[in-house]
Amino acid sequence: MADLSAQSLTTYLQHGNPALKTYNNRRGVVSTFMKFAFQQDWIAVNPIERVAYHRIAHRRGSASTLSAERAQELMTFVESYRGGALVPFFALCLFAGIRPCVRTGEILKLRPEHVRLDTEVIHIEPEVSKVRMKRNVTIQPNLAAWLQAFPLDHYPIIVPALQKHRARIAKLFGLSHDVMRHTFISFFIAKFRSMGEGALQAGNSETIIRKHYLDLKTPSEAEEFFGIMPARVTGLPVGNDTLAIGANAPSLKFEGKRSQAA
Repeated sequence: MADLSAQSLTTYLQHGNPALKTYNNRRGVVSTFMKFAFQQDWIAVNPIERVAYHRIAHRRGSASTLSAERAQELMTFVESYRGGALVPFFALCLFAGIRPCVRTGEILKLRPEHVRLDTEVIHIEPEVSKVRMKRNVTIQPNLAAWLQAFPLDHYPIIVPALQKHRARIAKLFGLSHDVMRHTFISFFIAKFRSMGEGALQAGNSETIIRKHYLDLKTPSEAEEFFGIMPARVTGLPVGNDTLAIGANAPSLKFEGKRSQAA
């Protein structure tokens, strides 16, 4: 340990001509070990303090989003897929910006009682929020229409085998990890022209909103997006709709803009 020097550590960190981020990651691991060694009196001086750390300028571009037309196609397909069993999941992620990850996302922890159609607010509690901070999301009229047509007391937000079904639809429509959330935020900013309110609704900072979502969509496109309505006006499950996610349900194929029973 006493033979280690700033020069020898730098030579180790630079082996293989790594990218700057890889170099910094290596330095972080070595730094943790060297600090521990110093605390244990294994070394009298910590040489890592004299090893350079690279500052990396992060360039972030516009968020990837769906067009209003593509969002309409998605929801039309979802409404017909497995009796509409996945409508609440997709509607909440697309029209309220709930973080959609099917492994760790906010949508997994959201409960029906958090979605208040009577007050037109979705309460994202700290235990649900990714950043552990409460926020309220306004329920837009089109989202209210979807949730009235597919009520949460009959259509659960999280259905069995959600990951499998979400992946199938994502493949059909080319959905990336957070594209539905990005789509909501960009259209919200286009409609209401308020970065502050957009930040509050999304649980982001105004800086992030400005960098990624400002001026991605036009007000006319936003009106089209927030005008996407379900074909079903309102009602309860028809027949065994809520069971249509099971293994014996009919499969659907997607061709262009239409879906049909296989």
